[in-house]
Amino acid sequence: MRARPEERATALTALGSDRRVLREALGCFATGVTLITGRHPGSGALLGVTASSFNSVSLDPPLVLFSLGRHLRSFTGFLACDRYAVNVLAASQRELSDRFASATLTEKWSGVPHELSPGGCPILTAAVAAFDCRAWARHEGGDHVIFIAEVERLFARPAHHPLVFYRGDYRSLDTRPGEHAPELDFNFQIWG
Repeated sequence: MRARPEERATALTALGSDRRVLREALGCFATGVTLITGRHPGSGALLGVTASSFNSVSLDPPLVLFSLGRHLRSFTGFLACDRYAVNVLAASQRELSDRFASATLTEKWSGVPHELSPGGCPILTAAVAAFDCRAWARHEGGDHVIFIAEVERLFARPAHHPLVFYRGDYRSLDTRPGEHAPELDFNFQIWG
């Protein structure tokens, strides 16, 4: 059986200097959306930035990573932090994702329901999951820095749907009418 034209892969393209091609190809990988938060150790100001570059690294020790662009206004603030929180956004939190992705909005935390973790980082009260972390390592990554953090506390609401980003737009997980995300056999308590 022959593949239809729209199903056939295109020939590999040399990257060259057109980064738009790379961005479009990377967009074919669906990701969750997170809000990385911290608290500036000097001023105490709350920090927050939307990021889809989040991943698990290790279960023993419990390590996660995220990367932040050097161009971000809050970049130097995050470099100064020794603690972070990773909030996995719920499908209903698209507005928060847009708010914290904005380069021009200055009062990002106004009216955002959150609490401070025992580590002092903002945790969104409606997040699907949150990881309260301490800094573990940082690595250079071109125009980004890769932050590796050790998870010390967490909570999760496994029955809630996460916000998903794919090919330059928000998406939702497909479910049939009346169907909910499956319940998992664990129940995390906040800061358990």
